[in-house]
Amino acid sequence: MLGDSLSASFGTALDQGWVSLLKQRLATEGLPHQVVNASISGDTTAGGRSRLPALLAAHEPAVVVIELGANDGLRGFPPKRIAAALTALVEEAQATGAQVLLIGVRLPPNYGTRYAEQFQRLYAEVAEDTGAALVPRLLAGVAEDRALMQADGLHPSAAAQPRLLENVWPVLLPLLQATARVSEAGG
Repeated sequence: MLGDSLSASFGTALDQGWVSLLKQRLATEGLPHQVVNASISGDTTAGGRSRLPALLAAHEPAVVVIELGANDGLRGFPPKRIAAALTALVEEAQATGAQVLLIGVRLPPNYGTRYAEQFQRLYAEVAEDTGAALVPRLLAGVAEDRALMQADGLHPSAAAQPRLLENVWPVLLPLLQATARVSEAGG
């Protein structure tokens, strides 16, 4: 899991975050995967690109989940630059044979409609161009509900974490099942 504060459990206990809940779900479902949460609050696509090679070498993952780009967008980086960085991340993970899941986010409305729409589209474009699986919006059904957000309006509360997992699970599960079958077949 290569992500930012949304996956690093910012503002909540680490064991309450959606990535920790994913670990529990894998055990419940009897899937053999281990979860390495390499998410860092405040991380950008550039930070992810600098860390990814060592993470791939150290862990040899079957599935790589990339949830980055929000901090790039909050800094107003050009959408094409963010898309290029995400594409490089996806392709680098794919080059190792890993399945890749890209998780998108939306920006707050104060960034303007045009920029926010370009930003939101870039996730679908990167997924289409690279063949990565896509969860379009990690915070779907959460960001719209102030009761599920922390006071900063950017980060989900502990109560929202199960919903984040439910947003990711239907897209992640087929990747996990496919890689579990390959592992069982010895290859």
